[in-house]
Amino acid sequence: MAAKVITIAQQKGGAGKTTLTAQIAAALARSGLRVAAVDIDPQGSLSAWHALRPADAAALTLSQVPGWRLGNDLDRLKNDHDIILIDSPPHAETEAKTAIRAADLVLLPVQPSPMDLWAMKPTQEVARKEKTPALIILNRMPPRGRLSEQVLGQLATQETPVAATQLGSRVAFASSMMEGLGAVETEPRGSAAKEILALCAELRTLLNLPGV
Repeated sequence: MAAKVITIAQQKGGAGKTTLTAQIAAALARSGLRVAAVDIDPQGSLSAWHALRPADAAALTLSQVPGWRLGNDLDRLKNDHDIILIDSPPHAETEAKTAIRAADLVLLPVQPSPMDLWAMKPTQEVARKEKTPALIILNRMPPRGRLSEQVLGQLATQETPVAATQLGSRVAFASSMMEGLGAVETEPRGSAAKEILALCAELRTLLNLPGV
């Protein structure tokens, strides 16, 4: 079976795309899936993370290519992997459109701020035009409070579904990245790991990945 493809996209920089990509990749690889991560962001942060990955960590493939070569790269990777995650660049409409068109699912990380809510609209529109399903991931969420309720209220008025799992502002996400790992590998019993595993369970169900 050819790999499923997930594109992580958001027009606003600093929304947590690369961290989300790396954390999902590490969690799925650790669960036994054959995972490839494709870095089409010229900044190359995902590639830098992968370069730090210890030799004894769960294996995952990293491919760094310009957006215009994405199609050929996916053709090469699909038959040997169960899941491919694409980390797309912000402020790059052509590359994002290519990555969204190639995907089975688009993840839109959104922090609890008006800027993030506004910035996700172009990505939503591209996904709609390309007829690619999208899922909003609430990222760096504070404990329940007025801000959380305001964000959830805003999201309830638009058509893109929101993942049941919310990701908190966890130190383990950042600290594990410094080691080329995911929170499931550095603090497997911590809150960050539990959140990522819950999100991965949602993705497995949505995409009918092995292990559901």
